[in-house]
Amino acid sequence: MLVQKYTLLPGTSYATPYYVAQSARPGPTAMIVAGIHGNETGSIQAARRLVRMLGTDELRLHTGRLVIVPTVHRRAYRQRIRGVPDLNRTFPRKAGQTAKHPLSAALFDTARRYRPSWYLDLHEANGLSQQNSKVLGQTLITDPGSRSVSAARKIIKGVNRTIRAKSQSFNLRLHELPGSSRTAAARILGARTVTVETGWSLPFSTRVQYQIDVVRRFLGEAGLTKS
Repeated sequence: MLVQKYTLLPGTSYATPYYVAQSARPGPTAMIVAGIHGNETGSIQAARRLVRMLGTDELRLHTGRLVIVPTVHRRAYRQRIRGVPDLNRTFPRKAGQTAKHPLSAALFDTARRYRPSWYLDLHEANGLSQQNSKVLGQTLITDPGSRSVSAARKIIKGVNRTIRAKSQSFNLRLHELPGSSRTAAARILGARTVTVETGWSLPFSTRVQYQIDVVRRFLGEAGLTKS
């Protein structure tokens, strides 16, 4: 399987690599981004590990194409900060608009070029949603009325069966967030979009594994890998 490395904004202080894996068989395109917020390190590590898994054939595409941007905001990641301004409020809100930051513009232009059917945005958040319905830790988020709702419910059900500590189980949140990469990809590109939020209070290795598990299940649901 061919995996090629490219760079967003090469030659600038925002330069960051991304990877494109191409199966020998035609099929849908999925896109995974992480590190829009530089302090959400579990999701970044999960995306980086997924790239390594592609390189060793531990993760192999059955059909289609997979685009991974492991660390979108490397400057914020180096400082372990969310980022100023919040990059996830700078994406275009409707067709014809331009993004408000060079990184969000470059990322969205890349998404526009590959036209993913599925777009997963990996994040981390405070709290555990099983214990507090107002927090986002351990949730999958998509826009109300999204075509990804049924798949998200299915993935949550499958993941939760594997979780022994029920306080760590995932929940679904339906929430449109204008300016975010997820809502931009849904509104403008028509992609099925989901934000994956693991809970910061969990051990780092546990968060990384949850992220990888959720992504792999979505890739199976999208038809890129064998379920």
